[in-house]
Amino acid sequence: MGASRKLPVESLAAAVTFLHEFAILYFALRTMASKAAAVAVDFARIYSSLGLGKETVSSLQAFRKRHSDAQRLNNTYNNLPTTVNFEHYRSVLNNKAIVDEAEKLLKDFKPVSYDVGAHIKAIETFEAKAVAKAKETEQKIDVELKQLQETLANIEEARPFDQLTVDDVAKAHPRIVETVETMLKKGKWTVPGYKEKFGDLNLM
Repeated sequence: MGASRKLPVESLAAAVTFLHEFAILYFALRTMASKAAAVAVDFARIYSSLGLGKETVSSLQAFRKRHSDAQRLNNTYNNLPTTVNFEHYRSVLNNKAIVDEAEKLLKDFKPVSYDVGAHIKAIETFEAKAVAKAKETEQKIDVELKQLQETLANIEEARPFDQLTVDDVAKAHPRIVETVETMLKKGKWTVPGYKEKFGDLNLM
């Protein structure tokens, strides 16, 4: 085997610079291609409208931070140069083939488009259902709260038990009057099970 040929330091440095610039450009193009898939999310609206718990809000805030970091990185790469002077590298590199191959790869590169419509629709559907469910729950709570307030008012306004009259009981529970009248019509003067539970008053 013959002795390996050493490249001049200038050529080696130029090759490294060329590969570095090409890698940056390639990554920048890929980043720009995916930029169309970015969707603005109104996090403040999510926090306020869905009434999320602390753990869920913390998870969303962590996700939001990662999202912001990714956007910042995306903007950084978007501001990098998007052209490579291939003729310059052909003039300083002995291996012209690698420059030709890199130029061809760059020209043939076609960004991949992403259809995010289905994902956006799914998010909107989920949000609509979540908001509707929250409103439904709110309405149920309002009804229950109103009933509790009415019950509390009845308790506060109720007369002591020893001051109640038959008319008060009949007014509160009309079915008792109906039951008693039916029993009297049938000649029934005792309530079934009363003696077994409370004893016979005739013995007193």
